[in-house]
Amino acid sequence: MYLLIKSVELSLFINLTTINIIQMLGVSLLAILFLQSGLDKVFDWKGNLEWLTNHFSKSIFKNFVKILLFVITILEISAGVFSLIGVFMILIKQTFGYAILGSILSAISIICLFTGQRIAKDYVGAGSLVNYFILTLLMIYFLTI
Repeated sequence: MYLLIKSVELSLFINLTTINIIQMLGVSLLAILFLQSGLDKVFDWKGNLEWLTNHFSKSIFKNFVKILLFVITILEISAGVFSLIGVFMILIKQTFGYAILGSILSAISIICLFTGQRIAKDYVGAGSLVNYFILTLLMIYFLTI
């Protein structure tokens, strides 16, 4: 029985290539990033709404903060969930659909966040998103080659 279990465990990893490992690690980072961010918005909705209302108080978004917070929360959680499922699908079946969808939703989320930061004139905050966007583009590339 032990040999059978060991054999099943090893068969999960035998077919993984270096590209698969890169894909899993990158998509894992996206899963953690967006699940944590999205769930933080869910569990601290009031605090996030207060902070964002103040952040956008002098922008064109000042009357839309609540709906925009809802939209970005849904986008982030979706990106995180699809990315997390994608990691397991790469590991178990070497299929990439969920990981690609998670990466695309991640890119859309980052573009939304970047747009908000720029409009709020938080240029440092917007600049900090560029690294995540580059990672996301690389993941889309590595998942589709």
